[in-house]
Amino acid sequence: MTSAMTVNTQSAPVGRLVLIAAGAAALLLSLWITGGEPGAYNRQPIWLVLIPLMLLGGWFAMEQLTALGDRLESKAAVRAVNLAVPTLFAVLLLVLWQLICTGFAVPSVLLPAPGTIGITFFSELETLAKDFAQTWLKAVLAGWLIGCGSGFVVALLIDRSPFLQKGLMPIGNIMSSIPIVGIAPIMVMWFGFDWQSKAAVVVIMTFFPMLVNTLAGLHASDNLHLNLLHTYAGNRRQTLWYVQLPAALPFIFNALKINSTLALIGAIVAEFFGTPIVGMGFRISTEVGRMNMDMVWATILVAALAGSISYGLLALLERKLTFWHPSTRAAG
Repeated sequence: MTSAMTVNTQSAPVGRLVLIAAGAAALLLSLWITGGEPGAYNRQPIWLVLIPLMLLGGWFAMEQLTALGDRLESKAAVRAVNLAVPTLFAVLLLVLWQLICTGFAVPSVLLPAPGTIGITFFSELETLAKDFAQTWLKAVLAGWLIGCGSGFVVALLIDRSPFLQKGLMPIGNIMSSIPIVGIAPIMVMWFGFDWQSKAAVVVIMTFFPMLVNTLAGLHASDNLHLNLLHTYAGNRRQTLWYVQLPAALPFIFNALKINSTLALIGAIVAEFFGTPIVGMGFRISTEVGRMNMDMVWATILVAALAGSISYGLLALLERKLTFWHPSTRAAG
């Protein structure tokens, strides 16, 4: 009985390594078979076997990496493993996307292959950079700063006023339910076709999430800490600075991260309703009309990278400033 269990225990890692090796071989062989030629798999039906092997090999590789991360003690090694797992998963998805588009000869109008999108991305970097500067560096950044900043300040002002809180919260719910396609044309009429109207849309979209989250954070203070500061005759400013704001930081960063993606979506959609001949929303709407889907997906890639990087930077800043919070300690 013991020897059988030993054999099974020893054979499990070997079987997984075989699947991982088979998956890697399937990946290389699949890429070699296609040769970048649409419909190549139609003459090579072996790809129907190669892709499942590749996926199984990748799955077991990610399982092994995850298990390895649980056993490691070095924080740097754990972070490297935690980064390798999603990276490998993303690579598998991209390869599967490429193989399906090539194997089934999917028209680029319906779904371009990742390789085609990458070529368009690098060949049109200058145009994409101008669009990014118009949309993100002007409309998104300005609207995000004004919307989040004003929401934070208003939350501080009405923290001790139940009347204002009850009056503003229903307005916030109403504004949050208004679709962007209803707000954007009005802002264009008010502020013109340049980036200011898009920034105004972003301000409306980001103001109330910040207001609601900041108020919730200010009210989440521990009563024990509040009573202790009251015992030491702490005034309103000291209570806010030493107790309420530290307790509200996780809520504030949640709002900042959510708004970083909302702002980009709002600015791009707002550009559909009037903009100069530059901008990510303008590029998407124009290239869709031309059926140039490679450029559309390249612009989407820029938006995805910008949103992910901004979210990641805010998450890193949150870890630095809220290292004392239980959620941050558990994640670390």
